[in-house]
Amino acid sequence: MGIGLFFIWLFMRNLSDQQKQEIFQSFKLANYYWLLVAFVLGIFSHLLRAARWKILIEPLGYKPRGANVFMAVMIGYLANLALPRLGEVSRCGILSRYEKIPFNKSFGTVITERVIDMLTFVLLFVIMIFTQSGKIQNYINQKIYAPVQRKFSLELMDSGYLTYLIIGLIVAGILSVWLVHRRFRHTRFFRKLYHLMLGFLEGMRSLVRIRKPLLFIVYTLLIWIMYLLMAYVVFFSLNETSHLGLDAGLAVLVFGSVGIMIVQGGIGIYPAIVAETLFLWNVPETKGYALGWLIWASQTIMIVVAGIFSLVLLPTYNRSNYDKSGNHPTKNFVSVSD
Repeated sequence: MGIGLFFIWLFMRNLSDQQKQEIFQSFKLANYYWLLVAFVLGIFSHLLRAARWKILIEPLGYKPRGANVFMAVMIGYLANLALPRLGEVSRCGILSRYEKIPFNKSFGTVITERVIDMLTFVLLFVIMIFTQSGKIQNYINQKIYAPVQRKFSLELMDSGYLTYLIIGLIVAGILSVWLVHRRFRHTRFFRKLYHLMLGFLEGMRSLVRIRKPLLFIVYTLLIWIMYLLMAYVVFFSLNETSHLGLDAGLAVLVFGSVGIMIVQGGIGIYPAIVAETLFLWNVPETKGYALGWLIWASQTIMIVVAGIFSLVLLPTYNRSNYDKSGNHPTKNFVSVSD
């Protein structure tokens, strides 16, 4: 929360009173119908995520109820707003309690999910870079090269020189990581990191046991299409962004996801990243910032509402199943510590 508030202050401190007024005016004039559409798309994306998770769980010999899987997913996203990676633990604990699936087995499927999502994200990032290379180059020239040249009066430092400098820094960074690994690889921290990577590889190997690989791929594509549409439909809430196409939506999805990785829930930094991203399409900074808050709000409210609803409904739903079947839903409960 503190980091998020810092980014809000960092962005707002350089805005004039008129620019701040433009942002608040955008909120007043926005068509909030499109936020409702984004809300529905978000729920649908998580229904698909729950269905995809079931595909990963079934080879383990379990057939959890779809309602429990969906509510576990939503509670997991709600928990992630509080603490990083708490959601992965909480949703596996829910299936352990109500579906009698051992925690360690369901957690392995979550690792597999994360690996697949990360690979999909990297693919989208590469697609976005290649399709928007011209806009990105112009942005770098205006926002990075030009300010550096003005600040340090480096007339001889052209774009090509700076490119080589950046590549050199990247190589130096990789070399530093290698030297640190060689020096500290026997420490406790690096052993934990090594075992974590082994877990990721184990999760990837579990993919070969999926019984419905084609359906798994379809669900994965649909999930990310829903993510794209969740951001894109909000463009229509403001006149200044309603003309933008799916290419702008893809850029917002990719760069915005990076912001969510940096700051928990993307608070504070997500709107600023959206504003900088839409600069590529000549959208005024204030309008881009307002749009970023609208997108962030639609996604966050959806998670909070659906997460709290699932948290309240979950015990009631499983109690009703207990009444019908005569079996207690928490029988053979496996704790997180187990």
